[in-house]
This record gives sequence, C-alpha cells and structure tokens, in this order.
Amino acid sequence: MGKQGSPRRPTPECKGAARGMLGMNKDYKITSNDPPSWKRMTAVDCRWHSKTLLLHGLKNDSSKYNSIKGFYVGKKNIRTIVLMFGLLGCLFLLDSIFISFFEFENIQPSAAASNHSSELQDTDSYIIEKQSPVHMYDRLLNLASSALAEREFKQESSKLWTDPYKQASLWKPCAQRKVQTNPGKSKKSNGYILVSANGGLNQQRVAICNAVAVASVLNATLVIPKFLYSNVWKDPSQFGDIYQEEYFINILKDDISIVKELPPDIKSLDVEAIGSQITDAVLAKEATVADYIKIVLPLLLKNRVVHFLGYANRLGFDPMSSDIQRLRCKCNFHALKFVPKIQQAGSLLIQRIRKYRVSQSMLDTQLLGKFIHNKEDHKAAKGYTKYLALHLRFEIDMVAYSMCEFGGGESERKELQAYRERHFPLFLERLKNSTSISPMNLRKRGRCPLTPEEAALVLAGLGFKQETYIYLAGSRIYGGNSRMEAFNRLYPNVVTKENLLTATELAPFRNFSSQMAALDFIACASADVFSMTDSGSQLSSLVSGFRTYYGGGHAPTLRPNKTRLAAIFAENDTIGWNGFEVRVKKMILEGQNAGKRSYGRSIYRYPRCPECMCKQH
Repeated sequence: MGKQGSPRRPTPECKGAARGMLGMNKDYKITSNDPPSWKRMTAVDCRWHSKTLLLHGLKNDSSKYNSIKGFYVGKKNIRTIVLMFGLLGCLFLLDSIFISFFEFENIQPSAAASNHSSELQDTDSYIIEKQSPVHMYDRLLNLASSALAEREFKQESSKLWTDPYKQASLWKPCAQRKVQTNPGKSKKSNGYILVSANGGLNQQRVAICNAVAVASVLNATLVIPKFLYSNVWKDPSQFGDIYQEEYFINILKDDISIVKELPPDIKSLDVEAIGSQITDAVLAKEATVADYIKIVLPLLLKNRVVHFLGYANRLGFDPMSSDIQRLRCKCNFHALKFVPKIQQAGSLLIQRIRKYRVSQSMLDTQLLGKFIHNKEDHKAAKGYTKYLALHLRFEIDMVAYSMCEFGGGESERKELQAYRERHFPLFLERLKNSTSISPMNLRKRGRCPLTPEEAALVLAGLGFKQETYIYLAGSRIYGGNSRMEAFNRLYPNVVTKENLLTATELAPFRNFSSQMAALDFIACASADVFSMTDSGSQLSSLVSGFRTYYGGGHAPTLRPNKTRLAAIFAENDTIGWNGFEVRVKKMILEGQNAGKRSYGRSIYRYPRCPECMCKQH
C-alpha cells in the first residue's frame, strides 16, 4: 500500500489516512479547542472513503465490470457473481476490522502508552492547577500593565532607591563603643545560664540577644545557647552551624562571660529536678528586669544554674537601663556573624543579582566579611545592577491561620479549613468560644496577609519599572504559580536563592531551614531597597533594623499599612490609576521615618536611639 502523499496513489486508503491524521506531528496534542473531525475521519468518513475506493476500482476494472454485466446474459456467470459478492463481503469485513482496530486503539491504548498517558495527565493537571491564575483585582492589574508599558521608556525616579529623609544619614552605629564598667559590680559570677531557644533563625537571634542582656543583669556566665529542634522547622542546626562562636565570645568578653560548656560538677545536676528550669509558666513574656531579679536570681544563687527552656520573647524593651539596652544592640549588630560558608554563599547570591559586582558598603562588609572581595568572574562587568528584595509572607500556615479569603472560592476554603483541622486544632477550639469576624471584616482591619498580586500592585503604584530585579525571600508561596502569575506578569525579573545558586552550591544548606533563612537575611539586608508585606515578621523586623543600623541613610525599607491598603483595594472597581499611585505613595512614605525609637518599640527593629546609635548634629 502506498504512503500518504505517494504519487502512485493520490487518494490515501483508510489506514494511511488515519495514521496520517494522527501521526503528522508526533508532538501534537489534542486540546479542548481542537475540532473532533479527526475522530469522524477514523470512523464514518473513513468507512465511506473505503467504499468509494472499492466501487471506483470495480468501475475501472473492465473484466470485473463485464462479469457483472454477464449476470443478465446467462447463468454461466453465476459463479463469477457469487465470487464478486464474496469479494465485496470480504472487503467490507476487512474495512470493519480496520475501523474497529483504529477505534479500539484510540479508546484503549497499549499498557506502555497508557502509563505514559497517565503520567502526562498527572503532569498536565498539575500544570493546569499551577498555571490557573487566581486574581482578585483584574481591573487594577490591567491598569498597572498599561502604566508599566508607558513607563518603560521613561526615566525612573531616583527617589525610589533612596531614603526620603536626609536626617536618616545623621545616625551612625556606636553600640560597640567602650563604656566604663560599673565599679560597684561584682566580678564573681553568680552562676550559669543555659538557654534553649525555640523558633526559626530570627526568633533564635532575638533569644540570644535577650539571653546576653539577662546574663549581664544577673551577673551570670552564659553558656553558648542551644537551639531546640522543631517539627515545623525540622532543622538540627546549632549555634556553631550558623554563627561564629569564637567571634561571638570575643566581641562580648568585656561585657559578660561566655563559655561553650558547663563545668563537669554543674553539668551533672538534674536542672529540672532541682527546680532551676524556667518556662513560660514561671516567667511571662515581655518580662521586666525586676521580674528576673525577683524570680530567677534566687534560683541562680541557690543552685548555681538556671535553664531557660523554650526561650523566646521573654524580655521587654522598656523600662531598661541604657547599658543593658546597648548590650542587646552590640550582640545583635556586632557579635552575631554568620559562619564563612554562609557568608560565601551569600556573596555569590549578591554577585549574581548585581551582575558580579559586590558593593563596598558598610552593610555588605558586615554581612559578608572577607568574601566581599571575592570575584567570581575576572571579566565581570564594572556596572552595578540595583535590586529590590521582597519578603513575601504568603505561606500556607500564615494564610490558613489568618482566617481570611483570597479569591480562590470554595476549593480554597475547603483546602484551608482542612489544613487548620490538621495543624491548628487548638486554634479552632478557641474560635468556637469567641465571636467570629467575617473574612471581609478581617481584610478591612488589615488582618489578612498580602497576596503576591497585591504586593506587585503596590510596587507598580510606587513607580518601580517592569525590568526591576526582585529577590524573593522564602519563596514557598501558597498556590505556587497560580498565585505568582499576576506578580510575574508585572515583574518578570524575579529571582530566588534556589535559581541563583547551583544545586551543588545550595546542597550544604538544603535540609537546614535556618541556614537557608540566613541566605535570605543576607540578600534582603544587602538589597538597594527592602520591601515587606508583613511588618510583624521577625525576618522583616531584624532585616529592617540591620539596614537602619548600617545603611547610613541609604537603605530604604518599604512597609505597607495593611489597613489603609485594604481601603485602597476596596475601590478596585472605580479608582483610577493616578489616584491609586498617589494613595500608595503617601501610605508608604508615612511608614518610613528617621525618627528616634519610641518607648516600648523593638530595639532590634528601631535602633535609632542613644543606646545603639549616635546622632551627629
């Protein structure tokens, strides 16, 4: 039989036609928009085509035609006629077999093909799920797209990349300055303080600095803090895996005594049995110095050791003596240096975002140490690529805990409720006994995490161009590509540590969430602009404070006011783009300030105060 397109047989036969239709392009996939004509061709059309070919062949075959004609002449040709009808029947039977074969093949593929098909189906369904965009503000997205397109050939305002307040540059780091030791203070240690810090990297950092302050208050020797293993973080990393131990001890040696281990006689004690274990039940969060002297000091003097178990936010910010406040700043901004392997990987991150040029700013020096001079490529461009770092807090646990809705409909509600039942059963129990607030009211009150779509609209409203390089911290976004579609459409140059570092470079950090978070800390703190979506996040808090302390007034941080932003987004159907821009810029500007830390505020986040920084007049 001739192949389709053969000059011998211009009209393809059924089998060739079917195979031709299905096999023209091996990569061709049938979609829901494809017309079903190929199916008709393999069945009805193909059957008609076979019959036409047969009759056409009989008509052109003179001997067969004469045999049929002889039927009317005499009985001689009866045998020929029977043979002809038999031949016709065989051909029709053959035709049916061919049709059945092709129809069966289309409905019931081979085992290997079936497996491959199911794999493709799973992959396709996954892709469809990830690529089905979830939008809440279609109209604003269209306006933003048009504005970004118009802005492409215009000069970008330099104000976007600078701190709006000149007085910010008047504040300089000085928590490391030497202070006169209190002559009335005893040189002899009252005992040892053990600390088991919980949470992730940033909660642990706060716990370390608070423990240093408490050791000074109680005139105690601090043992290098331990980190509790968490089923949430699943990271076995300890202090020495993240921070330089010797450096930490050396920087603080004039302020407190720090050791790596308890002496053998103290180590043999059962701290819990002797009543020296301090938990939440013993010491409240945001406790004052007076609480420590009243509750903890007697136990320390009696047993020579106390153990703060699950230590986190257990020391208030005020009232606090200036020397203790200064010590907290010194610990956070000077004593905690990342280990060389984290600094080196952080240097690679920044080099690749900035096109292989690491700046010589004080921020970079403090974050990267000796790796600031590491040049990956000798032929590196001398140019400097600015980048914005964004801490986009839209993980499933935060989304589920918020009790908000994010435009995903009934499937989203069911998914988040199932997650709450599995992970937050106590939270759901508490909700039963409290007055419920509707998702709409939660959003109006600014209680809902910002979606990637909202974050992108804020950046567009501020005036950042579409070509802006954006480093995304965390990157485990609830909804994956379906949620990031709007963001990526407006800002396609999004990078993460996962795609900036090779698999080999990232391998030492893969199973250590705190060390991965340290890389995000470096990339965010070193950015030309840092933007957050949740001002209550510890990472955002510590990064913004680090940038304030070392940025010299040239490291702006963008903090959205979610209550005001919710009111702006509520006008999605009517607000014009110019009006949106004006209101977003005003909201962000009012969230930036160069003022002195106010009473009770976190000194790690707001270090502009006499205990941490010196102001030049």
